[in-house]
Amino acid sequence: MTLVKVNNPVAKTFDGLFNDLFNEFPAALGRNWRSEAFSFPPVNITENEGSYQLQLAAPGYDKADFNLNLEGNLLSISAEKKAETKEENARNIRKEFSYKAFNRSFTLDENIDSSKINAKYENGILHVELPKVEVQKQVAKQITIQ
Repeated sequence: MTLVKVNNPVAKTFDGLFNDLFNEFPAALGRNWRSEAFSFPPVNITENEGSYQLQLAAPGYDKADFNLNLEGNLLSISAEKKAETKEENARNIRKEFSYKAFNRSFTLDENIDSSKINAKYENGILHVELPKVEVQKQVAKQITIQ
């Protein structure tokens, strides 16, 4: 590989513009449009025999940044990243990390046992377990005629 150093400031500026245009443009197209446009992370919801599993992808947050609130049958999940102070001597060349506050709400139906909902945050994913209410099976009963 050959490295060419250009001392011409006009060519350098054009090179910089060209690199910025083609390095930034594809990255902007590849970003998750949902999180950029609507400011909320994607979620997966799965159902098994005893519960629903909700997985919310939110990397870079801490457990303390999340707030889960259940009001009636509305489960709200929100997060806000506290702003970090940086060194004054450091100069950012490029800064692409951003943590936006978000709020997502889910309407729960009557077969969710709200007293047993639990959540954990692990490896950038918030896992919320929504256990189902145990349905009592109706037992057949023989009635004696008198």
